[in-house]
Amino acid sequence: MPTKKDAAMKKYYLLKIALIELEPEVWRRFIVPADISFDRLHDIIQALMGWKDSHLHEFNFGNKRYVENIDEEFDGEEAALESSERLNKHFKKQGDSCVYIYDFGDSWAHRITLENPDYSLKDDDCEICCLDGARACPPEDVGGPPGYEDFCKVIKNTKSKKHAAMAAWSKGSQPGGQTFDPEYFDLDAVNETLGWFVRWSRPRKLV
Repeated sequence: MPTKKDAAMKKYYLLKIALIELEPEVWRRFIVPADISFDRLHDIIQALMGWKDSHLHEFNFGNKRYVENIDEEFDGEEAALESSERLNKHFKKQGDSCVYIYDFGDSWAHRITLENPDYSLKDDDCEICCLDGARACPPEDVGGPPGYEDFCKVIKNTKSKKHAAMAAWSKGSQPGGQTFDPEYFDLDAVNETLGWFVRWSRPRKLV
């Protein structure tokens, strides 16, 4: 947790991220330093949402995309390295937003929106933390929004012929190993994961 002096010197953003094509909405509200790089923001989003970081991703601003690596899959004139860009270069005022896409096969599109460009840390805030959220992250490789919609219908219908197979397939995607619950969200667990990220990604002095 930053000291009061550190907090006074740094600027923090309050952001909201939500999956675009799902109803009811799957979302998280969180705090990050305004000058965070997009590659670190990607790591935070994975922890916030509950993804496994096993697929490609990008930050999309319409006319420019920021990616982890530039290769033959990306047009170099449109794509740039996410590690070279800072959030506050693109997000400056309330309402600024971009689309974060995870898994180009399932195509999970998230809207990231700046809700407060001058957030003041509270006494119990960590400089990277989740404040609120709702509903579970879909299982990986479920087939995108249409596949997830079908999956939820099957999971809720214990009489479905596909129920046992889908329940077994998704077992372990949430803590406890129980049947997948679309309404599941554990704020404390998310912040525990983020706490480990902050700890292990902090600058260290070499001796």
